Amino acid sequence: VGLNYGMRAIAVVLSGFGRDGALGVMAIKKYGGMTIAQDETTSEYFDMPSAAIDTGKVDFVLTPEAIAKSLSSLIMTELVA
Repeated sequence: VGLNYGMRAIAVVLSGFGRDGALGVMAIKKYGGMTIAQDETTSEYFDMPSAAIDTGKVDFVLTPEAIAKSLSSLIMTELVA
């Protein structure tokens, strides 16, 4: 994904278990993409967002509502550019 979309790729890691989100975040950041993880207070299971955050490659830690607003903003900015 990162290789094809580079800086236009966005990783969003939501509530869950495991390290797949961390691997995805590192891959997206390798090619200059943006990364977002769900915050602990709104996560039912913080294992996956926590693992992603622990990589040091997460740009924003947000609530689901803030994630939706950020994605809308990023997409609109890309469409205008």
